[in-house]
Amino acid sequence: MTKSNKLIQQFTKFFLVGLLNTAIYFGVLNLLMLFFKIEQGIAYSIFIAVAFILSVINSYVWNKRWTFQKGTRFQNKEFSKFLVISVVSFFLNIGTASFLNNYLGPQFGLSAYFWANISAVGASLFTTVINFVGYKYLVFRA
Repeated sequence: MTKSNKLIQQFTKFFLVGLLNTAIYFGVLNLLMLFFKIEQGIAYSIFIAVAFILSVINSYVWNKRWTFQKGTRFQNKEFSKFLVISVVSFFLNIGTASFLNNYLGPQFGLSAYFWANISAVGASLFTTVINFVGYKYLVFRA
């Protein structure tokens, strides 16, 4: 397999894992917003954090085992790097989503609920690129 084909295959797997992560992320976020009937403020930021943490745990397991095929054995150094990238991404995700939702606020006549989801999508797209590059070249590199 050529290097470019392997990169495409890895990104495709990363994308599929990302879809699962996204389902977990938005599922948790929306369940929390619906259950507590809160769509803005500090509680929204906490909901984003909880959803993000659960999706990151899923991401580590699937990307280690399937996307980058680095086995199932836990390695402290690898996991430490994964955590550093994830924490940076975590803060960028929360900061971006919170800024868009809490400070910019609903735009284009959209409801607060829909805008909260749009804010989360924007943050997720931004951090997806950061995660792939970091995981591929710093955590699960050959």
